[in-house]
Amino acid sequence: MTPRSLEVLHEIVESYIANGEPVASRSIARRRRDGLSAASIRNVMADLDEEGYLTQPHTSAGRVPTEKAFRSYVQSLGMRKMVAAEIERLRGQFGLLETMEQRIEYTSRTLTELTHGVGLAASIPRRNPALDQVELIALPERRVLVVVVTKDHQVSNRVVTLEESLTSDELASIRNYINRNFTGWSLENVRRELAGRLARAEATYDAVLQKLTVLYSKGLLDIGVAPEVRMDGASNLVVLDLHLTKEKMRELFRALEEKKRVLELLDRFLENPAGEVGVHVGLGGIHPSMRELSLIGLPVRLEDGLSAVIAVLGPMRMNYTRVISTVQHVGQAFFG
Repeated sequence: MTPRSLEVLHEIVESYIANGEPVASRSIARRRRDGLSAASIRNVMADLDEEGYLTQPHTSAGRVPTEKAFRSYVQSLGMRKMVAAEIERLRGQFGLLETMEQRIEYTSRTLTELTHGVGLAASIPRRNPALDQVELIALPERRVLVVVVTKDHQVSNRVVTLEESLTSDELASIRNYINRNFTGWSLENVRRELAGRLARAEATYDAVLQKLTVLYSKGLLDIGVAPEVRMDGASNLVVLDLHLTKEKMRELFRALEEKKRVLELLDRFLENPAGEVGVHVGLGGIHPSMRELSLIGLPVRLEDGLSAVIAVLGPMRMNYTRVISTVQHVGQAFFG
């Protein structure tokens, strides 16, 4: 593509983003300062049409950019800087949040407020995190509350029922044994080592290991790895002209209500280098009702092994420069 064709294409995309209407050659000619005639621009647009960058809804109408055109446009964009005071304000707000759940919730809500799109945020734990500590608390009726904390700040709570009750002192001995011997080990390695020790003969002669065998058989360290996912602003999609019937719009909302579907959207960014904003134009591959939507996201890797993704879902004709910058700066404030 020639530089002139590229300029015309990107001007068409910008005009379509601003107005949402098919773009005529005359309107592009008025925007340009080089005196290029409407007839010359029509020739360029015809070539762009043949190459799959534009479509023409009606014979007498202007042209509409395709997903291919939007991808070309996005690649040409730089990043607009957010005002320093706004970044500091965001960092101050994030500094007040103590848990990852609170940060995820605040991030999705902030992205929605700043972009008027759909704010998405998720923390994605490691599949085999390292053990930080175990706490065991005796409950009535032979039950025990098992609390497992991992180094990536996952906290798992579960109640197990035993055939014979264990005293608080016995539970304290089991807790101390695990924390003293296995803090910092991956859960998989802890389970493997414990299974080996319990299978060997010395477990028969060690009172703590005998009691530990009972809890281990109840799935002492079998904690689930559940991502924390948050989405805000889905109602913003209602006011968009997505060319969807009422049934298709209902399908879109049903799709976004599925946690698995939202994670599938965010998984697209996990392979990107940490801190690098990615843009996906047209999401029909995820769900047919998302064909006219785009997703802008940022993956982050934390030192404790946690991965996180923040993103904005919006119409294909969104203000990409503003949304890309917002995602980048909110990500910096979140993890900075």
